[in-house]
Amino acid sequence: MYQSHWGLSESPFRDDSDLQSFYQSPTHEEALARLHFLVEQHRRLGLLLGPEGSGKSLLLEILASQLRRHGPVVARVNLTGISGDEMLWSLAAQFGRNLDRCDSTPVLWRALSDRLAAFRYQQVDAVILIDDADRAGNSVVPHLIRLAKIEPSALGGNVPACSETGQIDKPGGSPPARQPRLTLILDGARMLIGRLGETLLGLSELRIDLAAWQPDDIAGYLDRSLRRAGGSADVFDEPAIARLYELSHGIPRQVRLLADLSLVAGAGRHLHSIDADVVESVYHELAAVGV
Repeated sequence: MYQSHWGLSESPFRDDSDLQSFYQSPTHEEALARLHFLVEQHRRLGLLLGPEGSGKSLLLEILASQLRRHGPVVARVNLTGISGDEMLWSLAAQFGRNLDRCDSTPVLWRALSDRLAAFRYQQVDAVILIDDADRAGNSVVPHLIRLAKIEPSALGGNVPACSETGQIDKPGGSPPARQPRLTLILDGARMLIGRLGETLLGLSELRIDLAAWQPDDIAGYLDRSLRRAGGSADVFDEPAIARLYELSHGIPRQVRLLADLSLVAGAGRHLHSIDADVVESVYHELAAVGV
């Protein structure tokens, strides 16, 4: 195994869905801060945009984890291959409603609206995170528009809140003065997000663009990852890091893939370090198989 050759206790470049392996580069740190701003300021709709493999889904997962520790209720849905009703069912289920997957669209909407109304009376903010919004089918977009246009006053002004046990609370007097908002955050590929249409995109109050990693970001990622796995930080020489940047275009997923396979190739050749030629050869091998 290549880990033993490099003196590693584990693979340093884990899958990009692993929260423990997340490297918070400056661009990711800034994007996460802006995502929190959207929620804290009760903004209606935000967009997180970037190329495939730039870390959008991972950032939403980190945001969800952080928000759940601080009060808001969070639901997250990936739109790849699902219908509008499937999205509504998933959101309602994550917000605590036990529905049949075959329920009609009006039933699903009523259940979701009731839960949002309950959160309003409980003074709880709600956040919906949508992965791969650029892949939304035609039946999904109208529901996203409706969600983005929901106002607190439209969430059933006299609907009593539900307690944590599912029982109906009966608060006295008028609804609380502060009206929590539903915040909707969509992520997608920058070049494809236009598929959602002008109506929905026009409701966005903040667009967050994930920039590609720069060579210093890649060097920092390699250093952190190798040290965490028990290895040496200087396995990749400077020309190798520069070539990683050029061939990956600074896309984190591509950096991880090329770096990992470079270690495999280096171990197979019994090398003591990774140079630009190793990175180049791995890149061409991947290109040959269409990766």
